[in-house]
Amino acid sequence: MSETLDELARRRIVAVLRAADASRFPATAAALAAGGVTCIEVTMTSRGALKSVATLREQGLTVGVGSVTTPAQAADACSAGASFVVTPGRIDGVVDRCAPHDVPVVMGSLTPSEMLAAVRAGAAAVKVFPAAAFGPGYLRQVRAPLPHLRLMPTGGITLATAAGYLRAGALAVGLGTPLVGDAETPLDEITWRAEELVRSCTEPEQPALAGRPGRPEEGRLA
Repeated sequence: MSETLDELARRRIVAVLRAADASRFPATAAALAAGGVTCIEVTMTSRGALKSVATLREQGLTVGVGSVTTPAQAADACSAGASFVVTPGRIDGVVDRCAPHDVPVVMGSLTPSEMLAAVRAGAAAVKVFPAAAFGPGYLRQVRAPLPHLRLMPTGGITLATAAGYLRAGALAVGLGTPLVGDAETPLDEITWRAEELVRSCTEPEQPALAGRPGRPEEGRLA
């Protein structure tokens, strides 16, 4: 369990893959890995997500399963080979299903009370969701009295804002559409976004992304 958390802390970025179905996940994940992003979260709302876990693991990636809303789904995720499980909120019974497999749970929370309750329930880390509703400063304020919390903000984070959450003390950040795009996004574009994100997060004092040549919108919305 600690090895997975160490990997998330080392890589700092989790790419969240959500689509109508998981057919493009392997290609998307390969494009992300080419850009340096190797921690992937596939979501239960995507048809075939669990079947994609083994394929992504074979690509040498750290693969978690997100949008888990029941203990049964958590058990299925562990059986599929998930390295971690992510919930959108506090779901009783999920930690109990994951513990025998030594799979850490990143439990969704927003307020300090919810975060403490998640940790008391056995969560290894807290998914701060939706993070963009309050921004990086919120993490900094929460961690002032609660520095032991492992926080993974997700929701509304862009290529331009991700580093700010890491500077505020996040364990890692989760990005979906701003990083992976949609079914029409070229794979080389995904690789470029991953490269730029890794660069900005490993050099957090760099200025916000100015945008790809010919694509000024990328730095702003990514």
